[in-house]
Amino acid sequence: MHNRFHSLDLILSQYRSLWQVSLYNHLDYPWRDSFPYLCQWLDEMSDEQVCQFKNDPKRLSKSITPWIEEAEELNALSHVPAAKHRKVTSLRGIETGIPGRKWQQIESFVASIDTHKDNWLEWCAGKGYLGRLLATQNARSAVTSIEWQSNLCHEGQTYADKHHLNMTFIEADALISQSQQYVEKDQHAVALHACGDLHTQLLHLAINAATEQVSISPCCYHLTSAEKYIPLSKTAQSTALELTKRDLRLPLQETVTAGKRTQRHRLLEVSYRLGFDLLQRSIFNNQHYLSVPSIKKSLLANGFEFFCVWAAKQKCLELPNNLDFDHWLKQGEKRSKLVDRMDLVQLIFKRPLELWLVLDRALYLQESGYTVNVATFCERQFTPRNILINAKRSHLAWN
Repeated sequence: MHNRFHSLDLILSQYRSLWQVSLYNHLDYPWRDSFPYLCQWLDEMSDEQVCQFKNDPKRLSKSITPWIEEAEELNALSHVPAAKHRKVTSLRGIETGIPGRKWQQIESFVASIDTHKDNWLEWCAGKGYLGRLLATQNARSAVTSIEWQSNLCHEGQTYADKHHLNMTFIEADALISQSQQYVEKDQHAVALHACGDLHTQLLHLAINAATEQVSISPCCYHLTSAEKYIPLSKTAQSTALELTKRDLRLPLQETVTAGKRTQRHRLLEVSYRLGFDLLQRSIFNNQHYLSVPSIKKSLLANGFEFFCVWAAKQKCLELPNNLDFDHWLKQGEKRSKLVDRMDLVQLIFKRPLELWLVLDRALYLQESGYTVNVATFCERQFTPRNILINAKRSHLAWN
């Protein structure tokens, strides 16, 4: 893990000018002077080729090597082996009410971890979907589910009681220091897609309690109170690479699981946002990207002019009369194609950056006395956030 982390760190640091940029802030490639032939290659690319490369990162890595020599090495370094799946037992109908893709994630997560432990801690439990399956692994399984939303605790406990599952929901804020009381030595602590500070808090508390086993799938690294990323491991603390919240969002900017309808909405919305940004830059002489709040996807059907009026209202701006909205929409669509091509370059670095962050967590556990394994627990079609960190106190043997 140390060697892989250092290799990733070296390449990410070397090419930070390509990926540590906010694409919407730029009207042209921000690295046109430093990588002119890369920009020429991107400019000559058809929309169909862009789409093909987005769906085939391995092919993209190979094709882009004339300008990013380490691209294929990055792709190889980002490969994470699949976890060995064990047979999972469950009660009939236990998946009722759980979206299909989410249930696939839960089943694969449980199949990828050691289920011999009877005492489970489900961190950021929601309604306890993961805990339901853990509670059925053997007759002695007991699950403590920590969740801060009282309505979710109530729904989860009601379901567990009705189906005679040994689950205890505790309404608690996982981020406060008092949550240490729920993390014990004789536990297997689990967290499936706990966001940002929530999963790092679990790691801190589990290490403090010398919890026997920890299994987490990290998510939403940018949801942290710190303005800049604070490395967890001593190894990562020695790097010169500094990450902002914007950088931490980069691994999540993927649409692997999105359906065609969702992708069409996304493309339309991006064109609208970029077109409105060009419009407001022209009118108000503002040279920076103007971010506007999220909009209901159904409202996009009202057209670009409606979007501009809505967006201006959100930012307390007054648009002049007789604007040529068709012109600015065409400019937005053109700029959207430019962003797509810049995003191809960033795509080379998205998974490597995510693995850098995952290895920081894994090394932190290793430095704290754990034997650690990093693997993927499901296919990317079910979730791009498919990396699992399995950790056991070093005196325990892997089964």
